[in-house]
Formats: sequence, structure tokens, C-alpha cells
Amino acid sequence: MSDRFDGITAIVTGAGSGIGRAVAERLAAEGAAVVTVTRGEGAEEVASELGAAGASTQAIPADVSDEAAVEALYREFDGGLGPELGVLVNAAGIGAFTPVHETPTEVWDDVFAVNARGVFLMSKGALPRLTRPGGSIVNVSSVAAQIGIASRAAYCASKGAVTALTRAMAIDYVEDGIRVNAVSPGTTDTPWIERVIRDRGESRADLEARQPMGRLGTAEEVADAVLHLASPQAGFTTGADLIVDGGQTAR
Repeated sequence: MSDRFDGITAIVTGAGSGIGRAVAERLAAEGAAVVTVTRGEGAEEVASELGAAGASTQAIPADVSDEAAVEALYREFDGGLGPELGVLVNAAGIGAFTPVHETPTEVWDDVFAVNARGVFLMSKGALPRLTRPGGSIVNVSSVAAQIGIASRAAYCASKGAVTALTRAMAIDYVEDGIRVNAVSPGTTDTPWIERVIRDRGESRADLEARQPMGRLGTAEEVADAVLHLASPQAGFTTGADLIVDGGQTAR
């Protein structure tokens, strides 16, 4: 592994599993001090594992949709690995499996609260702390922002908001030397897929067959894309949405 993030502090939300966890592991392996954030106890577990591997870590359990919790998170960050911040990765996200007419309002609100409001709140707190110039925010959006997916109304809409917010922030903070980009994964082999298989009755074979490459993506492949956008190697890239979907949106 390279040391392209050596000396950089990064905050990763949704770090308890899936893409967020893979991002945290990759950042730590490449020299970053990593703050892991989840709604539950997963942050502690991941931080402990990264620390055992020699990384500098801090675990902060927090609900990214709760403004008071996010403010408390940044106060704790300032007293720990902070106050200088180089990278924020907004990977926390939830979904729902219903079309509009079957979606309860509280489910719609909860999906937007985590997926869109969470990105807004975490970014709002990060921006005054990002090392300037060279600070970077990477938001994990989805191909669901680009294409219609059956029975995913709230999820598709919330990820569309994430992609639009990414572009708006990119323009607002470009003169401050802060880059803001998004990665849009396609169907990726994470605990989310296990839920699809269990709750929706879809088979892994069917999910794989729908992909032009004939397989699901991996969390590590998405993490590689996130790290590229966060790194100095993407220094002329801002406002981009890097699609990592094995050709799913190319059809």
C-alpha cells in the first residue's frame, strides 16, 4: 500500500460495515488517522481492529441525522484526533423497499434524514475544520440517482439529493481549495444485499445475472474509487460523480 494519506485525519461515517468499513480500512492502510462513525457500536469495533493493526483511530458513535449528535461528534473530534481534518467520507445510508404509494411518510423522512440530511450536517461541521487548501469531501451516492429502480422510491430520491448537493458544494467551496465529489456504486456485495435477498426474496444469482459483468461489485472496489477522489491524485477533480457499477448504467 502507498502512504498517500500519511499525516491526514479522515472521518468516515457508516464505518461499521460494508462500503464505509472498507473505506476506513483502506484509509488506515494508507497512513490516515481515521475517525469511525456509526449509529451503533460498530464504530468501536472497527476502530479497535484498525488500532490493533497500528493505525491511529478514534471511534465516535453518532446518529448523523441528529444535529445535536453531530455537533457533539465534532466537539469530541476536536478533543481527540482533531481539530485539523483532511478528508470526510459520507458513507452512512439506509434504504426502503417500497414504491411511493406504499411508503409511510415516516419511512420517507427517515431515509432522507440519514442519506441526505446526514451528508448536509456532517459536511456543515467538517467544512470549518478541513485543512485548506487540499481538503476533500467524498459522498457515497448510488446509481439509484441515475436510473429508476423498482420499489426504491425514497432511496432513489434521497441519493439524487446527495448527487445534487455534491455538485452545489463543489462550486461553493472551490475557491477555498476544498474538493467535493461523489461515488455512485451499483449493486455491491454488502450486508445491504443480504437484506435484499432475505426480505425481498431475490436470489444472489439473479442479482449477479442483471450485471453486465456478471457479478456484484465489492466494497473494496468502491473504497478504491473513494480513496482516489479523496487523494491528491484527483487534485483537478471536483463536482464529479464517479460511477462504479460494472456497466449497470451503460445499458
